Amino acid sequence: MTKTKTLKVRIKDRHAARLRDMARSVNMVWNYINELSERSIRERGKFLSAFDLHPYTKGAAKELGLHSQTPQQVAAEYVRRRKQFKKRRLSWRKSFGSRRNLGWIPINTKASSWKKGCVYHNGRYYQVWDSYGLKQYTFRSASFSEDARGRWYFNVVVEFEAEQSKGTRSVGVDLGCKDAVNTSDGEKLTGRWYREEEKKLAVAQRAKKRRRVAAIHAKAVNRRKDALHKLSRKLVDTNAAIIVGNVSSLKMAKTRMAKSALDAGWGMFKTMLEYKCDHAGVVFEEVNEAYTSQRCSSCKDIPISSPKGMGNLGIREWTCSSCGSVHDRDTNAALNILALGHERLAGGIPVL
Repeated sequence: MTKTKTLKVRIKDRHAARLRDMARSVNMVWNYINELSERSIRERGKFLSAFDLHPYTKGAAKELGLHSQTPQQVAAEYVRRRKQFKKRRLSWRKSFGSRRNLGWIPINTKASSWKKGCVYHNGRYYQVWDSYGLKQYTFRSASFSEDARGRWYFNVVVEFEAEQSKGTRSVGVDLGCKDAVNTSDGEKLTGRWYREEEKKLAVAQRAKKRRRVAAIHAKAVNRRKDALHKLSRKLVDTNAAIIVGNVSSLKMAKTRMAKSALDAGWGMFKTMLEYKCDHAGVVFEEVNEAYTSQRCSSCKDIPISSPKGMGNLGIREWTCSSCGSVHDRDTNAALNILALGHERLAGGIPVL
């Protein structure tokens, strides 16, 4: 079963200056297209497509030090974002100053390849820390991107043969704030990556050490990604069905629980599970988790003793007044989510 995935490898720092120059050229093309598109809408009432924009950037790549297909990729991305945000004009890409945009260089399919142990693009070789064995893949679309610390990465879409998961069990997953992930098997993952770095971050911010601040943020992000990747891979490898509650970090971000919700990385974790389940042939379902924390997973009743409302968030264990079962709040919710998923799977897809 052939699937696609995106690999990300870090480029060695000796190429940073060259990549920054190319990123400034990409910003110049973006801003030119932005002005041209807005002027066409204002004067002629016409929204220019990516195909309409190509003649205006023809020949610019050689002068700007870019690959011949890069301006076309910039135009395609611009039109895609303009439709997404439904705007006549998008924000300018800034190349200098404290608020400059992070570098980005799009690469069309077959415009990059693996040669002599390096990434080859536009007549130049870029050395990378190859942690994936890139020589075994055929590159499709790709890009160079910069992070907040000025480090550059090569991101490439590749095809691979996906292996079916050998798992036979099913698991329910409850996403929370105190513990980012709780499974029906009793496994927990504490999501406090940003909060653990807050004191160090405050010291660095007061001292106005920008590089130190960026490094602390990057550490929290990397620890979060690493933990979520490892747990999601473990769940996919050991289960045939994964059921997740439909909690939304975007909605929680509008409440006083915003910091904890965003630190837990719910959206990132669900995205990881979804594409990994697709690759491994594992069933992935998202169910309505309303009342799953209040309902007893043993007797299916909502007893008087169950924790209710924001005021009872501090109650982590409770005893069901109906059947006497003792529950861990989050594990109980995960068991109820699993039960809801089984009901949906048993019902199947209704005939429309």
